[in-house]
Parts: sequence; structure tokens; C-alpha cells
Amino acid sequence: MMKHYEALLGEWLTEDPFYERIFQGIRHHRLKASLFSKGNGWLAGIPFAQRAAEILGLEAIWRKSSHASVGKGEEIAQFVGRPQQIVKFENLVIGLISKPSGIATAAQKAQKAAGGKIRLVSGGWKKHPFLIKDLIWDAVAAGGIAHRLVDEPFVYLDKNYVRIFGGISQALQAAASSSSIKVIQLRGEFSPIAEEALEALASGAHILMVDTGSWQDLDQVLTVLRKRRTPRQVKLAFAGGIKLSDIPLLAKKGVDILDIGAAILDAPWLELTYDVIPG
Repeated sequence: MMKHYEALLGEWLTEDPFYERIFQGIRHHRLKASLFSKGNGWLAGIPFAQRAAEILGLEAIWRKSSHASVGKGEEIAQFVGRPQQIVKFENLVIGLISKPSGIATAAQKAQKAAGGKIRLVSGGWKKHPFLIKDLIWDAVAAGGIAHRLVDEPFVYLDKNYVRIFGGISQALQAAASSSSIKVIQLRGEFSPIAEEALEALASGAHILMVDTGSWQDLDQVLTVLRKRRTPRQVKLAFAGGIKLSDIPLLAKKGVDILDIGAAILDAPWLELTYDVIPG
């Protein structure tokens, strides 16, 4: 998980002549710095910050861990090291924790809004740049949100598969030999979305993903499912522009899975402060 991350850290943390010059007279001094939260939230990214401290040679005393709540003014960690180490770490630690903690905080709010009545996922972590995917993945997990539509193995037939095969039934037929759960994305591209839902049900889909963000489309597919619900309990997933405030109503509608993107992944960072302790 951290291999490419550690390689980048190693390059970034190479000796810089500037630090050597400016701290020449006090390079052997031992200093302390403290990391505090400036707001209330949920923490993530700490394993990455821990590893950065180790690579830099700092002694770190962690008061909090990922997957834990933090209050305004609470100390998250304290660090002990030479001036050069302390200053370099400031340029790393806030970025490694602040944004992921903002994501985790939004994920926790989403979970509270769902009240355990609906499965929440945030699959959009895959769309982030490769170099920060692991960090975003950790943040989503720390907030208690799933990364996948279901825990079991599944085949996800999105719009491009449907276009390649020429339709809903053709795409599902191509995947018929797989024993995995079949998820089909419905967008109303080949026929009205209610008709696509009927076609998907007849072709063996296990999960219907309405990925238009349209509540009207969602209601049409819900109507189809209520009329044609099978013993295996075909599930309905919904995605597209979902806000945290939408979650309770969508849960009441009977949606099984919500895939939430921007409302969680674009959440503002949790503000932190990193201060050298005088003395």
C-alpha cells in the first residue's frame, strides 16, 4: 500500500543545503512540536503521517489514531527531533492528515444520516490521481464508508460495456458465465430507463445501478422493482450528485445502496495547526 508513497517521501526528504546552513548553529538541539485540531471531526491519514515521521527520524507520540474522533483544541500528536526534522515535517504532516480527515468527517456524517438503514459506498476514490489513491482510500475507510457496492465479488457493467455490446441484455449475456454478482448501470440510453430495468431483470442482473442522479429515473425503476421483485431480492443502487441531506429520504424510498461521490470526497479539510513548543 505504501511502497510508492515511501519512495516519493525518500526523494522529498533528501538533504537540502538550505536547512543545513540555516540551522548550522543549533543543528543538534532537540525540539518539540505539537499537532492540534482546530475543529471537530474524524481523523484519517495518520498511518501515512506515522511512516513519514519514521522516515524523517522523528520521535512521534500519537494521542489519536485514524478512525477516531477529535475535538477542537485537542492534541493529535507530539514530535521530538532536530530543527531540520521538525521544520521539514511541518510541510508533510498537515497535508497527510487534514484533507483525509475532512473526507472521513463527511463520511461519518453520511453514516449518521443513514442511521444504518442503507448501505453507503464511495467508489469515486478510484478516480483520484494514482499517487494519492491510497490516502483517499484510507480516508473513506476511516469514515466508515464502504469502497465497493457489495462485499462479495461482482462484475460491474457500466455504460461503456453496454455500449460496446450494444445493449443491456447483450452485456449481461456476455457476463453470464461469471459466478460473480452482476451489476448493470442504467442510464436510459437505449430505451426509457424503466424498460432498461425490465430488460436487466429478465437478463439476470442482481443489482440495478441508476447512475443518472435523477430522482425521477429512480422512482421509475423503483416502481418496476416493486412490481417485478424476485425471490432473490434484486437490489437497487443510486448515484449522481447525492448530497448528505438527501440520504434520509433516499433511504425511505427503498434504495438499497447509495454511491456518494463529491459530497464526501470533495469535503473541506479538517483544519490543523502544527506548533513548535517553546522551551
